[in-house]
Amino acid sequence: MENRTEVTQFILLGVTDTSELQVPLFIIFTFIYLINVTGNLGMIILILSNSHLHTPMYFFLSNLSLVDFSYSSAVTPKVMAGLLIGDKIISYNACAAQMFLFVGFATVENYLLASMAYDRYAAVCKPLHYTRTMTTSVCAHLAIGSYICGFLNASIHVGDIFSLFFCKSNTVHHFFCDVPAVMALSCSDKHINEVVLVFLSSFNVFFALLVILISYLFIFLTILNMHSAQGHQKALSTCASHLTTVSIFYGTVIFMYLQPSSSHSMDTDKMASVFYSMVIPMLNPVVYSLRNKEVKYAFKKVVEKGNFSKDLGC
Repeated sequence: MENRTEVTQFILLGVTDTSELQVPLFIIFTFIYLINVTGNLGMIILILSNSHLHTPMYFFLSNLSLVDFSYSSAVTPKVMAGLLIGDKIISYNACAAQMFLFVGFATVENYLLASMAYDRYAAVCKPLHYTRTMTTSVCAHLAIGSYICGFLNASIHVGDIFSLFFCKSNTVHHFFCDVPAVMALSCSDKHINEVVLVFLSSFNVFFALLVILISYLFIFLTILNMHSAQGHQKALSTCASHLTTVSIFYGTVIFMYLQPSSSHSMDTDKMASVFYSMVIPMLNPVVYSLRNKEVKYAFKKVVEKGNFSKDLGC
């Protein structure tokens, strides 16, 4: 049998080796993370506290905000520690946990976006039956199913990767324990593992995308048959935020994971991963709050209520 050294920890190379960029990047990532935390947790609190937002659309949006906050938090604090104090070592178990949380919550988001597309289909194409179609039970089942699929997928990925032997190097050419970066360190035969990775990633992404595309096909056909310009505008505004989020999310996912390992450039992947793991979770609450009248109205009411309470206190 071949001698192998057991790896007990990994070294994350980080975003950049250039020392002059460490502090500026730390400031930028801190700013992004603060917006992410404030935006996503604020969105959840706003939806929970306002009875007018207790609808299927905002139920899914609150779950989307929770997922965005969670998978960004699995990555960003460790990146910031690496930039500020040079802490780039991560234990074997912590690496596996980080990969599990990131893959799990990212997959949950994938299926939540598909569930939201179905909700938009029901709202635009079957408005008279909407309350009977999107019941509390249906929404709960769709959300629970998203979480089950997400963490089942993460379990398979983590089990698949950490069943490999690591005997070449423990230096991860990335700023977190992403699947392709950790897999590249293994000295085992990775062919089957790569096939499993590509098959699962392709299935999850294209199944959810198929649901989204079919839903929007019916939505656009319904819009084309509308005779009212006001109806057109209302239907499009209903879907605009979701379409923006879908375009950003799947564009990055397809670029990152659905390409052969031979064409992977770690530096390119790092840049895409910064966008994927930090920027997208920050953008989603911004997109939904800026383009959604009900969210803006609810936020305005909270601000007015806060000012009124302050005046009474004075």
